[in-house]
Amino acid sequence: MRAHPLRPSAFVLAIAAAVLLAGAAPALAERADRDKEIQVLADRLTADDARKEAVYDGNVVVTQGTMRITSSRIVVREDPQGFRTYVATGSPVTFRQKRDLVDEWIDGSAQRAEFDDRDEMLRLYGGARLKGPQGELAGDFISYDRAKDFFEVRGAPPGKPAAEGSRVKATIIPQKKGAEGAPAPAAPPVPLKTDPGPPAGSRP
Repeated sequence: MRAHPLRPSAFVLAIAAAVLLAGAAPALAERADRDKEIQVLADRLTADDARKEAVYDGNVVVTQGTMRITSSRIVVREDPQGFRTYVATGSPVTFRQKRDLVDEWIDGSAQRAEFDDRDEMLRLYGGARLKGPQGELAGDFISYDRAKDFFEVRGAPPGKPAAEGSRVKATIIPQKKGAEGAPAPAAPPVPLKTDPGPPAGSRP
């Protein structure tokens, strides 16, 4: 039996890109992560080569360096053209990754996360939340177009009415200024030239 091709690497990369953009972070994800192996832990794995489907079931944990995704289940399917879809479900699905060069983390969660590498779309459903050092996005539906770096946040998935009181929420955290977190010092005033007075020997 050949090695099964259905690996969750594209899903991991899509989640990483989404949470980083959500924080609008000037520092990217831990750079060393991209060179680390991807490890998937689960209570059960079923792989059907005929259907091109793999199911990781029960306490699923996906790690790659500092990136960590947890869910109850991840289903990976491959179409005849070789494109894959990933569907993670949980209570909730969670993801976390460290920013590069700083001791800060980016977190997210949703009841369901779907990624299609044909159109490079990540979709988060049900209590979707993305949080970074610069702020937080929350809504019942968040989509991220990885090819265009484009976000959309809604109070309900497309085609469904929003629940009463459902709103999109964005929280922006004011950033500290200066090297020590103190407000940046104001620019020094322009020095004024002193009046030298009348030349010596001149009449008043």
